Amino acid sequence: MSQKNPSFASDLLSRKLQVRAAHQRDLWHGHHLLQGSAMPPTALNLISNDYLAIAGHPDINLAQAKVLCEGETGNVMSAVFLEESDRQHLLEKRFAEWTNAHATSLTQSGYAANTGLIQSLLAGESFPVYIDLMAHMSLWDGVTIGGGTAIGFRHNDVSHLQRLINRSGPGLVIVDSVYSTSGTVCPLDDLVDLATRHGCLILVDESHSLGVFGPRGSGLVCERKLENEVHFRTASLAKAFAARAGLVTFPAGYLDCFNTSSKPFIFSSALLSHEVTGLDATLTLIANSDDRREALHRNSRYLREHLREIGLDIGASDSQIIPLVAGEEWGTITLRKELEKRQLFGSPFCAPATTRKRSLLRLSVNAGLSIADCAQAVEAIRDASSSRHASDWRCYRNLKQAPAISLSRQDIAACA
Repeated sequence: MSQKNPSFASDLLSRKLQVRAAHQRDLWHGHHLLQGSAMPPTALNLISNDYLAIAGHPDINLAQAKVLCEGETGNVMSAVFLEESDRQHLLEKRFAEWTNAHATSLTQSGYAANTGLIQSLLAGESFPVYIDLMAHMSLWDGVTIGGGTAIGFRHNDVSHLQRLINRSGPGLVIVDSVYSTSGTVCPLDDLVDLATRHGCLILVDESHSLGVFGPRGSGLVCERKLENEVHFRTASLAKAFAARAGLVTFPAGYLDCFNTSSKPFIFSSALLSHEVTGLDATLTLIANSDDRREALHRNSRYLREHLREIGLDIGASDSQIIPLVAGEEWGTITLRKELEKRQLFGSPFCAPATTRKRSLLRLSVNAGLSIADCAQAVEAIRDASSSRHASDWRCYRNLKQAPAISLSRQDIAACA
């Protein structure tokens, strides 16, 4: 009787589980960074990416409910096979008009949009891909999946990009318009000017700016009037659109290339009819929501200004995303716990979303907050400085022992 061989499957799974358990034991001290306290209804929710506070809006719900009640699902198959008159293609034409693009395509997610587009561009080609070091992981994965080699340039450093292009020649330049873990805004004018002068392709991920910036919320590229210079734009519609889909914009003629070469697009099902109808209603709502955008930017400015005033380091954030960088992952766990005690909930970020020593708690501001809510958030963050862990949090190192925030008459008027 032959001796049984050790099982590859059980050994592999055992190793993976041991690594996971060791990480939680040694770096998280038995806690779990991504699992915090249950959020009470009275707490300040700065976790959601629903920047315009439109999730559950009756116009969207009613549009979807009508389609669902009528039993319409659409064709459950790849969007490659959809007829030209299909409601998804009609909505894509609306998106193209709104973003001032030649054409657009709806995908299953922002991740599918980025990986599929970059894989499509790199197929059968060999050219340098320049990517901001803080670009979203889906963009980096797109380069890997496409078989390319990413050349990272320092965050928002156009001069560094210039030197890299001088050395390696023209290629594809990839950036986010608003960066998801820093809240920083890309210097699009200078970057696009540089890339254009060198004949580079340009891809801008507008996930955190679509709906938030630009005329009628059409994004930062449109706000800067760079639609004709930026070849491709992508976005996750799980942010301001509060939906589950992705978007890609194309220059003239490239739509069919994408449809016939992007594997995530080809091998994924089209959106269902109620999802398309919901997005259509959401686009109408967002395009007519200047008041919500004004409220969002007001709230974001208030938080950034008052946090800097008390000495909190929020980096160069200039958007609705405000990072509280703790540093080590254990520091983010303790920071999250202290803020949750004070009824403030943010999103913890760690590797692979950040580097291991730059883990953070992200505050995502939304239009539904009042100035009183924002003041409460500032006070909770300031008050957390009394924690014995505060000296370990990188963003707290220059925090002043300032008095509690008091609302001015102007602030009170804004709350009304």
